[in-house]
Amino acid sequence: MVFIAGFTAILGELIVNSSEVIVWHRMLIGSILLAFYMLFTKRSFTVNLKRLTKYSFLGLIIALHWITFFEAIEQSNISVTLAMFSTAAFFTSFIEPFVFKRKIIFYEVLLGLVVICGVFLIFKTEFEYFNGIVLGLFSALFASLFSVLNGLMIKEDSAVSISFYEFVSGMIFITIFLFFENNLSSIYIGDIFSLNYFYIFLLGSICTAYAFMASVFLLKFISPYSVVLTYNLEPIYGIIMAVIFFGNSEKMSLSFYIGLFLILFSVIINMYIKKINYKDYQ
Repeated sequence: MVFIAGFTAILGELIVNSSEVIVWHRMLIGSILLAFYMLFTKRSFTVNLKRLTKYSFLGLIIALHWITFFEAIEQSNISVTLAMFSTAAFFTSFIEPFVFKRKIIFYEVLLGLVVICGVFLIFKTEFEYFNGIVLGLFSALFASLFSVLNGLMIKEDSAVSISFYEFVSGMIFITIFLFFENNLSSIYIGDIFSLNYFYIFLLGSICTAYAFMASVFLLKFISPYSVVLTYNLEPIYGIIMAVIFFGNSEKMSLSFYIGLFLILFSVIINMYIKKINYKDYQ
């Protein structure tokens, strides 16, 4: 699953369409496959207006996350984008207390400062990728916000149903945006049997619908902590694959990797402390 998550960035580099069009098709394919899954497992499509409104808002958030993610790759490269995406845990440490109404923990602030140092190092040495760095940070922020809010929604409905409505609503929001941009025709991307659309289909099917359902299935066998901790390896997998696929264009300076190490170090230490505290509480 982590390999698939890292491969998402590779596909984002290979697909030639705009970020909005990529995400529109990703959500279309994902929602169709989830709909088939819901029909096959005889799940209900019924949802009240209040929940639909919440799911629609989350659909907008995840659409913004994916759009800024792919646009960050376009504006910089995979390595920079994934390094910035690693800051999602930093944003979560501040968003989660606000949503769940708990105090900010001191060590989270301390580790947050380590993350800021890592980001500063990357900014300083890779300033030519300024736009990509900023977009990558926004992508991480949207991902964090989505994860925290989705954690609240999962108590109300099944993860598959929630995701289906999130994908559909996200696709609708992108359609409205393209309409007002007078660019709705860009949704049509030509031959669906082309290599380019094959990449998009992989993104929407394997990297979205399948990856999501498989991750939920894994929770039956391993703890959420293990899942989250393992997924923190996504930037490492993705950056290694990027170097293999795209060579020198993905090789960065020593300061970049030091900055990335600081970010990942803070994430892993944060998860480790939370695991210890959870055991003590139990």
